[in-house]
Amino acid sequence: MEKGNKKSTPKKAVYQAETNASKNIVNDYAVAYVKTANGVDAAAYHPFYANEVALLTSSKKGLDAKAALDFLNLSGFSHQQFQDTFKTTVKTIQNYTNQAQRLDASLSEKILKAFALFEKGIGLFGSADVFHNWLNKPAYGLGNQTPFDLLDTFTGINLIEEELIRLEYGDLA
Repeated sequence: MEKGNKKSTPKKAVYQAETNASKNIVNDYAVAYVKTANGVDAAAYHPFYANEVALLTSSKKGLDAKAALDFLNLSGFSHQQFQDTFKTTVKTIQNYTNQAQRLDASLSEKILKAFALFEKGIGLFGSADVFHNWLNKPAYGLGNQTPFDLLDTFTGINLIEEELIRLEYGDLA
């Protein structure tokens, strides 16, 4: 980091040794997915979407299917909400996990963008639960649409990100 640059450094994932308590934690790209009280710390996935090149590389390689289940735990989505958003069932993801399959590029990218969105939302609202509640209420800056209804497309995710940035800077109109 250059002298005088006030940018904060990205959060680093915590590496954990394999123990009985951590057997359900997925390790991929040499980054541990950190367990929190309600699921997974979205910031642990940050290296996968830290910039456009990382997002592209991670998406093309395909995420471990466990990442989708980690997102489900973090987000608080019901199985139906997950299916509506990602156009695949939790059962399919569980089967992929059991067979050690990776997600395709498109689903990997959408999961990573959703993690990025949740990282930003949790930072703004203070918790995944509060952010999840906000996603399910009409947002004035989105034409009174419910943000959750926009999550199924990349454009919708981008619009929600823009709304979060506006809220972060106090632009409520």
